[in-house]
Amino acid sequence: MQGRLDFADSTPTIPAPQEKPTQNKAILPVATLPTVYAFTDGACSGNPGPGGWGYVLKVNGKLLREGSGGAKRTTNNRMEMSAVIEMLNSLGAPHHVHITTDSQYVLKGFTEWLPGWQRRGWKNSQNKPVENRELWDALIIAAKPHKLEWHWVRGHNGHPENERADELAVAATPK
Repeated sequence: MQGRLDFADSTPTIPAPQEKPTQNKAILPVATLPTVYAFTDGACSGNPGPGGWGYVLKVNGKLLREGSGGAKRTTNNRMEMSAVIEMLNSLGAPHHVHITTDSQYVLKGFTEWLPGWQRRGWKNSQNKPVENRELWDALIIAAKPHKLEWHWVRGHNGHPENERADELAVAATPK
């Protein structure tokens, strides 16, 4: 499954009634953005419980950097989101980012569900408040300067970079 949301073309903000969404132009033309490949994962021991996040960044097939962190009491979804947020925040300048995740929650949340949540005032399809709102806000901000392409991979299925991101997340989980 793949999704694509290009923040160089639009900003996902809640428009005022009868107002069109804000339009942004890319700082650099998309063709000139450097391309990176990101692999993210989250882990949680119990849900909620102690958890960790990890990411692997590659450029031209070579490791650029890895990152990880954790929290004493969290959920798996929060760690999955944190991995993407932290990875995007680590980039600094705008990039064309191919994000590979095993989290349907993060991928579908960002590429499919987010516009509806915003239209409904951050309510989900059951008219309840969207969980992890502060992380969705952080993800929107972190994504804004970048062009994102999303890719889904089944977790724990032998994908080397996904497995490495999982190792980083598990190792960062507080004991």
